Amino acid sequence: MTDMHPLLIELGTEELPVKALPGLAQAFFDGVIAALDKRGVAVERTGAKPLYTPRRLAVLLPGVASEQPEQRSEVLGPYLNIALDADGNPTKALQGFAAKAGIDWTALEKTSDAKGERFVHRAVTPGAATAALLPDVLREAIAAMPIPKPMRWGAHSYAFARPVHWLVLLHGGTVVDTELFGVRSGRSSRGHRFMHDAALEIATPGDYVDALRNAKVIVDADARRAEIVREVEDAARAVGGDARIEADNLEQVVCLVEWPKAVPCTFEAEFLAVPQEALIATMEANQKFFPVLRDGRLTEHFIGIANIVSKDEAEVAKGYERVIRPRFADAKFFFDEDLKQGLSAMNDGLRTVTYQAKLGSVAAKTVRVAALAEIIAPQVGVDAALAKQAALLSKADLQSRMVNEFPELQGIAGRYYAKQDAALAGLSDDDRAALANALDEAWQPRFAGDDIALSPLGKVLAIAERLDTLGGGFAAGLKPTGNKDAFALRRNALGLARTLIESGFDVDLLGMIDVAITALPAAVQPHADRNTETLRVDLYDFILDRLKGYYADKSVTVQQFNAVAALQPKSLYDLDRRIDAIGTFAALPEAAALAAADKRIRNILRKADIEIPGDVDPSLLREPAEAALAEAVEAVHAETGHALAHGDYVSVLTHLARLRPQVDAFFDSVMVNADDAALRANRLALLKRLSERLGSVAAIEHLSS
Repeated sequence: MTDMHPLLIELGTEELPVKALPGLAQAFFDGVIAALDKRGVAVERTGAKPLYTPRRLAVLLPGVASEQPEQRSEVLGPYLNIALDADGNPTKALQGFAAKAGIDWTALEKTSDAKGERFVHRAVTPGAATAALLPDVLREAIAAMPIPKPMRWGAHSYAFARPVHWLVLLHGGTVVDTELFGVRSGRSSRGHRFMHDAALEIATPGDYVDALRNAKVIVDADARRAEIVREVEDAARAVGGDARIEADNLEQVVCLVEWPKAVPCTFEAEFLAVPQEALIATMEANQKFFPVLRDGRLTEHFIGIANIVSKDEAEVAKGYERVIRPRFADAKFFFDEDLKQGLSAMNDGLRTVTYQAKLGSVAAKTVRVAALAEIIAPQVGVDAALAKQAALLSKADLQSRMVNEFPELQGIAGRYYAKQDAALAGLSDDDRAALANALDEAWQPRFAGDDIALSPLGKVLAIAERLDTLGGGFAAGLKPTGNKDAFALRRNALGLARTLIESGFDVDLLGMIDVAITALPAAVQPHADRNTETLRVDLYDFILDRLKGYYADKSVTVQQFNAVAALQPKSLYDLDRRIDAIGTFAALPEAAALAAADKRIRNILRKADIEIPGDVDPSLLREPAEAALAEAVEAVHAETGHALAHGDYVSVLTHLARLRPQVDAFFDSVMVNADDAALRANRLALLKRLSERLGSVAAIEHLSS
């Protein structure tokens, strides 16, 4: 077995793009592994992972074979009838094949396949030394890296994500000599740009991580991340708060520093009058700082991460404080000016903002949403007048200076303004608070995985908003195609469905879709070849389609979902209860047989060539099995009527499961299509009555494979 030695590849560069850095490092690591595997070089990679900092990409593998295994080749040549003439002498075809292989034709071997016997050249050559292969491995891995905008530097023709300044290539303790991007490989790396001036020689790959740490570089991103979190949390605790550490912000900081050092900072307490979301957005998005909160509220403290241990940390802190002050001052100015303006004045400005060419202005959309909210509110126990008032103000903050500067604060800014708007002074404290929160919650869920609105009023606004968006989008011909979904109709459909289901709102969705469509401008009203019914069904199906993935995440099978969706329940909350019940039913031992029986019954009824009576005639029940089934069917109708009317679907399906013995006996001993027309019609009537109750909760035939 060939010897195994650790391998180190370090590509030293100028500062790499922050957001792309983890992906570049992973691609480089994967590319090296793939190129070695392609050449048959054995690799031990236990515990190995991409190593990187802003100035380097590295691959450190604990074991790589010193050479390839023997390389065996087999090249097929001409068949004997072509290779040899009548006297057994080689033809030009065989001579050419032998010459290409570099041997005499007599040294060739023979093999057989379905077409006959043919010549073959088999060869075994020693594997190449890994050191000889590594230059190509390195180039191949780099060529496969996803670099959207390669950079050129100097007068060279080559390009990379950033200019390359050094290359370490060690297999064991030996330097593998090559040149890449005009740089000759060696064992010389570089430490921290400011805290380690001396050259850094790497004796062996095993020394790499510790040698860099001694040179003030933490090359392992996981270790760097853990160090940042520890320092930030310690600094926050020191001022009596908790650090807000968002994953995306943390990841960017990890990719900005090689030797992280937390720097506690403060800002003027007067800025805390500004919505904290604006201040947090500024600190995180613009400066990559970590805000400090106390009991969920922002404090005047924040943590910066320096890429150096400074001799005068106070000066570093002053610099960090200085850069956020102008942004905070702008935010305070915007907020104060918006408060002077008020929500009503902002609302007036929406009349000149076009929502969509056919659907009119944002103001017109707001009026439609308010009308929908006023209708929905009483159905779910919310004050209709308050719902209408909140909906009319739900988009006012889109005209605010704050949202213009911080678009992610839409709704959030409205909440703050509503709490202080003098025009709302007539509301009780509870109603004002409910209205203010609803202006924020109307936008929820804002993204995949986000929570739905918490308050009943917020839920009403969220539902009304999405109903109008979907109805208008479909009526205006904006239904998504492929990846195009300019009005986020897919996201709005799922948000609407989730809000209805998770809120337990038993609302007639089909009816509400009709109301939403009817309220749309005349320019998009349904016409002769596309009536309201067609549009409603199209939109309803679109919403149901969004729920397939939602329920798949809850381990609901496609068959179970389709069984309920086939009934097209008017209420999505009702649909959810039916799906829950069908899941319980599907786990019963009788489920598969009943599903198969229901499928069989529906096929029989579909093929019936007579008018099936509405009632079963007891006098025509001749066979004991059909009499027993008829008695059981009538009993289950009586037992499940109340449960079905009150949505107790589990109870209904549990009772239906008890019909299996009678159903099995019926099909074992009764001929449905009897020669006697009266008997046949009566048996079809019995099956129809059975099928009606079997399909009362869901089309259970979908459960039959």
